[in-house]
Amino acid sequence: MTVLIVDDNARMRETIRVVMQDLHHDTHQCADGMTAVTLYERLHPDWVVMDVEMAGGDGVEATRRIRASDPHARVVMVTDHDTEAFRTAARQAGACAFVPKTDLTMLLNVIEPRPQEGI
Repeated sequence: MTVLIVDDNARMRETIRVVMQDLHHDTHQCADGMTAVTLYERLHPDWVVMDVEMAGGDGVEATRRIRASDPHARVVMVTDHDTEAFRTAARQAGACAFVPKTDLTMLLNVIEPRPQEGI
């Protein structure tokens, strides 16, 4: 499984990677939403774990762009701002889940590998 982790905080990217280490085989990381859009188009990861607020392009707009280019893209939004306004924005952008950074272990309940072809 391939995962793209997008957060402007390098420590948070590493924390997310460690939390998810048993679920994925190939991890890519970047620090802003616009780079995430470019990487998604190149890599087509199974999952994107996207921060909401980032310098250099926010996660809501990046999610919107990723989903516009691939309606089957699976994006999980993560944030420190666990408010209904952020949840609504994430849903409207096409995110399939919303996980507060205060409990990243919830990612383990959301992200699952896609079945392999032919199985």
